[in-house]
Amino acid sequence: MAKQKLFNMIDSGVLKEQLQADPEPRTTLSFYRYFCIPDVGDYRERMYAAFDEVGVLGRIYVSTEGVNAQISVPDRMLSQFQSMLSDISLDGVRLNIAIDDNGKSFYKLIVRVREKIVADGLNEGDLDFQRKGKHLSSEEFNEITDRPGTILVDMRNHYESEVGHFEGAILPDVETFRESLPIVAGMLEEQKDKPVVMYCTGGIRCEKASAYMKSRGFENVYQLDGGIIEYARQVKQRGLRNKFHGKNFVFDERLGERISDEIIATCHQCGAPADTHVNCANDACHILFIQCESCQEKYRGCCSERCADFIQLPEKEQRERRKTEVFNGTKFGRYGVRRRFKL
Repeated sequence: MAKQKLFNMIDSGVLKEQLQADPEPRTTLSFYRYFCIPDVGDYRERMYAAFDEVGVLGRIYVSTEGVNAQISVPDRMLSQFQSMLSDISLDGVRLNIAIDDNGKSFYKLIVRVREKIVADGLNEGDLDFQRKGKHLSSEEFNEITDRPGTILVDMRNHYESEVGHFEGAILPDVETFRESLPIVAGMLEEQKDKPVVMYCTGGIRCEKASAYMKSRGFENVYQLDGGIIEYARQVKQRGLRNKFHGKNFVFDERLGERISDEIIATCHQCGAPADTHVNCANDACHILFIQCESCQEKYRGCCSERCADFIQLPEKEQRERRKTEVFNGTKFGRYGVRRRFKL
């Protein structure tokens, strides 16, 4: 019997066109679970085969410490998808359903083996997941963050919190999760007696972050159960006060889902109110930045006049110049692309 294909080899451009033309409704969701996977390679193959069978698209990371997935599933296959999760040790896993979803979030299925499902820069054994922060429902989160003296920390990267965050949150100026752990602990070193509440997109980073803070001597540590995604769902279902302002950044084709009507960020080129993330249309740059509709037209979807001029060159000349020219995307730093642009 021929071995089932475990990779999608079709050109990405073709897959995107197929997805856009496909009228079948899909649901975008994410999930994670920390658990020991002894044979990661075998688990990865079983997962790919099972998910491919029901039409799952998305990006999944598998490691010895567990699974981290952002995917979309055809609506007609949702029940079958949920049933098969028990076959790969994911029975009962929380499925965080997207809030603002057009079903076009992913165009292919990718299951990758990684050293860790969330890169943290820590050595094996540094964290004790039995000692992590207490999970908070949306009601509990609102109540405890209303109390004087509570410290609220956004455990996401600066480009995520720039377009949306909870009111009163500390927003670390970091580019990676591994960078944020020692920085946050250092910032709060003198306030170990205060309640510390942490949040992220879907909860996976806070599982590690809260355990890390516990290991550094912080005792009153809490984390938002299910992250921003589950909070937004509960707020809508239960008619609660929404303390989140703006848009929730997501790591798929959408690049964001709206939680409130507010636009709290600005265009990185002209400073007008905007919260739409795009990648520079110059593939040699491809930097992620915020761009308003006016600048989208003015710069042809590029981050600068230089990149806009570059994409007008013949493809052959572009290929040659890519060998020596350096663009914004190769130097993206924590302080945002706005300060690096030479328009």
